[in-house]
Amino acid sequence: MEIQTHIIDTIPVFKIDDPISKVVQFFKDTTFCHIAVIEDDIFLGLLSENDLETYEIDKIVDDYRYDLESFFVRKDTSWLDVLEMFARNEANLVPVLDEHQNVLGYYDLTDIVSVFISTPFFTEPGGILVVSKGVKDYSFSEIAQIVETNNAKLVGGFITAMQNDLVEITIKISPTNLNDVVQTFRRYNYEIVFGTKDDMFLEDLKERSDYLNKYLNV
Repeated sequence: MEIQTHIIDTIPVFKIDDPISKVVQFFKDTTFCHIAVIEDDIFLGLLSENDLETYEIDKIVDDYRYDLESFFVRKDTSWLDVLEMFARNEANLVPVLDEHQNVLGYYDLTDIVSVFISTPFFTEPGGILVVSKGVKDYSFSEIAQIVETNNAKLVGGFITAMQNDLVEITIKISPTNLNDVVQTFRRYNYEIVFGTKDDMFLEDLKERSDYLNKYLNV
């Protein structure tokens, strides 16, 4: 899935000798939580809005060199890895670098999530199941087999949690035979963590996802 068209090149990049007052004003004027800093056109890191109260407006960006955070993606980074970068760093803006460490622009979390929710996993009708099993005991081929032997179709699936040797997989299946699929998963020793219809799942996602609710209004 192509996401390069979502690279934004109109958001500023600050130089190491810029006054920190410009950064402070940027954070006050926007809802973004990070902004990139360069030295001789090379990416150094990001200043964070979380440190806003510590910035002294009579200083320059270089005075906060050692406070810079370091995360970024490349132009060819997959959209799933980009989404992971947002989540891992609790960010709503991520810089995109080329092979020479130059900043090409940024990805905005809202844009990348819009790509995610436009995939068939969200747009196609169906039922959502979250199943859990031992890390060494599950397989996606087995999951697909369970779904398809009940005359249902697997729309998509991905790992949503992994803890204490248990893996949690969220899957979406065609809206037929959902109950039969659930019963078969149980016979194969999968725990049903969550199972509901598509519209209920989306409502639950809106209510339970504090991270997305903080930055989005979907």
